[in-house]
Amino acid sequence: MTRRAATSRKTVTAPSIDAKTLGKTAVLMGGSSAEREISLLSGNGVLAALKSAGVDAQAFDPSQRDLADLKREGFARCFIALHGRHGEDGTVQGALELLGIPYTGSGVMASAIALDKVMTKRVWLAEGLPTPRWVRLDADDQSRERVRTVPDDLGLPLIVKPPREGSSIGVTKVMGYSQMQDAVALAARYDPDVLCEEFIEGIEVTCPVLGEGATARALPVVRIAAPEGKYDYQNKYFTDEVHYHVPSGLPAAEEAEIQRIVLAAYRALECRGWGRADLMVRSSDRKPFLLEMNTSPGMTGHSLVPMSAKAAGIAYEQLCLMLLASARLDAPQASRLGPPPKAGA
Repeated sequence: MTRRAATSRKTVTAPSIDAKTLGKTAVLMGGSSAEREISLLSGNGVLAALKSAGVDAQAFDPSQRDLADLKREGFARCFIALHGRHGEDGTVQGALELLGIPYTGSGVMASAIALDKVMTKRVWLAEGLPTPRWVRLDADDQSRERVRTVPDDLGLPLIVKPPREGSSIGVTKVMGYSQMQDAVALAARYDPDVLCEEFIEGIEVTCPVLGEGATARALPVVRIAAPEGKYDYQNKYFTDEVHYHVPSGLPAAEEAEIQRIVLAAYRALECRGWGRADLMVRSSDRKPFLLEMNTSPGMTGHSLVPMSAKAAGIAYEQLCLMLLASARLDAPQASRLGPPPKAGA
């Protein structure tokens, strides 16, 4: 099979952006997470697009350089193309807040919560949003006896994964009790805690979002058809075996419901700029279930946000410009001026 992406006739009018007004830009890429390789692919794609559009953009790898160099070298804003820990988890966002350099994507709190799939689930459940049942195994709760009981709670098959990683790293689909120990051991290599999740039999979809708050909008849903259902790290980034369907081919009402849920999930986490939610649509009743929210999605040649944006009429270069133009800080500049003067001073 070959990789395919059908295009949608529905288009979105992208705003006109003067690249010269965006200033000196650092594209943060690489980093120290398990997703470093993918981040470099994303970052180099973004860097090339921004340069092509006339932006004064430069690559910046936080694992190789001091973030304080951003301030010393006069960067006006940052495009965050980092994935996973120390890039997508609020840490870099917090450092940029302290430096006073606007950045793309969600702020500190939303980034930190969204990277942790357990915390994300807790927020979504509090908001009445659907997500698969789960069991969290803390670092001190992974004895053989405890691990063996998890299928009793969630049924089989089930999914075992590190709660703070992405790109399907450390993920196992467990078909029987005998696989549980190895699956938990693999996930624990990447995260001391382990997330065990109910497996939803059905269709895998993803839906990007652009914007913030009430003005945020969902882009077209992408339906993913992977060989033998294996949408893993290798098939995501390094093969052409996956079929991507845009438009999704789902009934219009079904796609609209997915977009509604994704927007609600995005707003519940107080995400901004952009994001992408991954979901499963259960075959038995067509109910969608939220799996995770990506606050710094991939921008590689196989990535799904550019694919969905293209279907909506937004080219890759224009998407990069839009995201860079949306860069901002959590804290307003006024709050950086210190406390107000005392009365009578």
